[in-house]
Amino acid sequence: MGDKKASLAIVGAGMGGLAAAATLRQAGFDVRVYEQAPAFARVGAGVQMMPNSVKVLRGIGVEDPLRRVAFQPYSHLNREWDTGRVMRELPMPEDLFGAPYLCMHRADLHDALLHAVPPEIIHLDKKLVGLDRRASAVELRFADGTRAQADAVIGADGVHSVVRDIIIGPDMPIHRGRVAYRAVFSKTLLNGFDIGPSRTKWWGPDRHIVIYYTNPARTELYFVTSVPEPAEWLTRESWSAMGDVGELRQAYESFHHDVRAVLEACPACHKWAILDRDPLARWSDGRVALLGDACHAMTPYMAQGAATAIEDGAVLARCLRETGDFEQAFQRYEAHRKPRTSRIQAISRANTWMKGGDDDTSWLYGYDAWRVPLTP
Repeated sequence: MGDKKASLAIVGAGMGGLAAAATLRQAGFDVRVYEQAPAFARVGAGVQMMPNSVKVLRGIGVEDPLRRVAFQPYSHLNREWDTGRVMRELPMPEDLFGAPYLCMHRADLHDALLHAVPPEIIHLDKKLVGLDRRASAVELRFADGTRAQADAVIGADGVHSVVRDIIIGPDMPIHRGRVAYRAVFSKTLLNGFDIGPSRTKWWGPDRHIVIYYTNPARTELYFVTSVPEPAEWLTRESWSAMGDVGELRQAYESFHHDVRAVLEACPACHKWAILDRDPLARWSDGRVALLGDACHAMTPYMAQGAATAIEDGAVLARCLRETGDFEQAFQRYEAHRKPRTSRIQAISRANTWMKGGDDDTSWLYGYDAWRVPLTP
């Protein structure tokens, strides 16, 4: 890459894009991030950061700010939908996998990642419409008529990635007839009911619901479901679509009292179609590579979508720092990351993780993207 500081353009300022911006800046690259949204909004959603992703956040200085705003569950608790029987519980002390398990509002994680990079490198209202690739650079074209140039481009633009469509070819994400309802609301609406110290997943015959607090004071809680439902309403911009609370309550009317208490207290909810993809044949083309949902979109059932995107950033930075050629670095990054993300995609799609038994969890939560040996 020579003595000149190499430049990287990241398309997408979500969790993966911002984490990659921070890791790549640490590795000595000149980074710019281009986001199609005109502003960032605090959409009501929670997010779980497992020890594997918290280790990356620690390396870019984000762990301590998140500890101040996040809830640290005692355990992964998995319960039967009607009886409440404990199917499996995994206590999650920090020393088990070398980092804490944190649950928080999605916007708090995004805000912490935004503060990990200089604000001047973030460019909003930049919707990518094309890439012009040359021998030693890539030019990005945006819908507003502006252009930018970089030595290489990282597509971190999500499940509906424009970068992927450009370098791999257009395709559609897979919708398997399941919809997630979600809501964040005040604990005061529970009228004294306490959801407990753990993150709890309630497993039903054909649906489930995950419930947890989003802050250390336990004043706010979040739930997210998966129910069989068509999604004719689905659009590329459907992340903020509103759901019908009455329909949601009806879908869980036979569940345990603790679940019904949460749903009865819920004032309003959003919904989105659960999408994933089969593993891609390749993640890069020359000086353009993909990251996160753009290359390994997965169902949310293992809470690893944002986590694996954040891991990607650390491994990508290591590969680029250690390899003197963009194309070789991108191929090495894919060779290391693809087996892991493909495994997570498959298990998450099957929705069997932590349902019971004593399957090993260390391969997932014990992973350290900063230290794991890279594929030669």
